[in-house]
Amino acid sequence: MEKLRIELTVNGEPLELMVAPHRTLLDVLRNDLGLTGAKEGCSQGVCGSCTVLLNGEAVRSCLTLAVEAQGCEITTIEGLAKDRSLDPLQEAFARLGGVQCGFCTPGMILAAKSLLNQNSNPSESEIRNALSGNTCRCTGYAKIVESVKGAVDASEKAIKPL
Repeated sequence: MEKLRIELTVNGEPLELMVAPHRTLLDVLRNDLGLTGAKEGCSQGVCGSCTVLLNGEAVRSCLTLAVEAQGCEITTIEGLAKDRSLDPLQEAFARLGGVQCGFCTPGMILAAKSLLNQNSNPSESEIRNALSGNTCRCTGYAKIVESVKGAVDASEKAIKPL
């Protein structure tokens, strides 16, 4: 099968790749680029474990063909940390217990990041709605929602003068 050349930016790094037209973004991220944070859960776009950001918005990488990412900026969980510092969402999940087995965590964090890119101070209902497409089999979602709220609270404290 003929491969197509695509150009995209992954976690801030411009890349040029040759990919078969039927390959998913998830497959390319995991198997070609070694970025294993996005997980293959259901392969049907239902569980959210494969969530990445495509131009800042959450997408299911198991349903997105790699060629559809032509010219786009992709952010994976590995790309959230900057200068060896965790993103506030990653810190909040670790600090507030939003992580159990960890399988769903990258997708949850990136779904929350997409929400916060659009709304820096979401209500609990908005957080729950944004995370509703991500399945967690370990928690009751309470700690995950608390972690997102904790990241919002921490960011508000960092912005406001004391």
